[in-house]
Amino acid sequence: MLKNINDIEYVFPKAIDFEKFIAMSPVEPFSEDCIAYLDALSKLLLKNPDTKKYPEIATFGFFCRKSNILQLKKKHFNENYLSLGRGIIFHITPSNVPLNFAYSLISGLLSGNSNIVRIPSHFFEPVEVICNAINKLSLEKNYLPVSSRILLVRYNRQSTATEYFSSKCDVRIIWGGDSTIKEIRRNALPPRSFDVTFADRYSICVINADNFIFEKMPDQIATGFYNDTYLFDQNACTSPHLVVWLGSEDNVQAAKKLFWDSLYKIVKTRYNIQPITAIDKLTTFYNQAAQLKNVSRTGTPDNLLWIVTLNELPKNIEAFRCSSGFFSEYHASSISELSEIIDRKYQTLSYYGIEKEELVKFISQTKPLGIDRITPIGKTTVFSLIWDGFNLIEVLSRKIDT
Repeated sequence: MLKNINDIEYVFPKAIDFEKFIAMSPVEPFSEDCIAYLDALSKLLLKNPDTKKYPEIATFGFFCRKSNILQLKKKHFNENYLSLGRGIIFHITPSNVPLNFAYSLISGLLSGNSNIVRIPSHFFEPVEVICNAINKLSLEKNYLPVSSRILLVRYNRQSTATEYFSSKCDVRIIWGGDSTIKEIRRNALPPRSFDVTFADRYSICVINADNFIFEKMPDQIATGFYNDTYLFDQNACTSPHLVVWLGSEDNVQAAKKLFWDSLYKIVKTRYNIQPITAIDKLTTFYNQAAQLKNVSRTGTPDNLLWIVTLNELPKNIEAFRCSSGFFSEYHASSISELSEIIDRKYQTLSYYGIEKEELVKFISQTKPLGIDRITPIGKTTVFSLIWDGFNLIEVLSRKIDT
């Protein structure tokens, strides 16, 4: 019984009748109650003074706006089918991407489910801001139909809570590294339940230097790249670790300097690096240099930015990842070279100076095992209800055949 698990911190609500919670019936996806609740959450967050300090909260708030949710409904909801949520969704979210829990939660709400969400155990102010807003909305009677479908908890790895919640859920969503997923899967699910796993992934960025050298606002592009990477210490699966340059040799050299110099100006004013990171970067580079041929490194005296230039594109490039501003770069003769390295590990391809149609054609022709998202620089962290190839509304709801 849940009451016998003493090491759970109930973030929201502070007390719960768990048997009543898991007995709740599902509702239809994109219910009016849910849309109204998310719009109220959006307004609460966007007028919060703390939101100005954390752009990721503002991004989440804008995502929850009624106008955006209605657009998502048009795209993902088919009124010709009778659909309901699956029941109880148990979300296990990562500790190093603070607001992942919030996006996972709303995907469960929008698909018509009740949601148990394990939020990060470490303190992150953006997490607290959103949890406080959820608590505040629960005081309003109009929002109880949705508030009552939310259970936010914290607990340590030694807790038996994962085992218990797994035994009660209809779908278990696991966000984390491969080892984390393997460990959590040791906890059995009910016979009809299943896992949706978002494993460790690798992302890349492709820049056409022939176009970038004519960019009138390179700082704006660099800011987008900063948001894609440094905002999450380069820990998000969407964060690029490899930058692939296209174009003539002269233009690539000029574009590299313009791009990295622009990025460094932003990083220097906005980012605080942890001392241990400098050691991690050095270790990663030594490992890379020992295994690859003719690599060279450039960096800044303050360790804010490390760039490793590759003369060949190894198939195991994803093994040389590091956080907090460590990038490998490679000058490719054409985008087709990427087909030699893309495997199941690859998630997001961000780009600048390339027509989206060209990238779509590349995927259509090469049919790689990986790459589930194609997005412009600065948009990699924008959440979508299609994630890692899963249509979350379809996966987390069920169609009743009539």
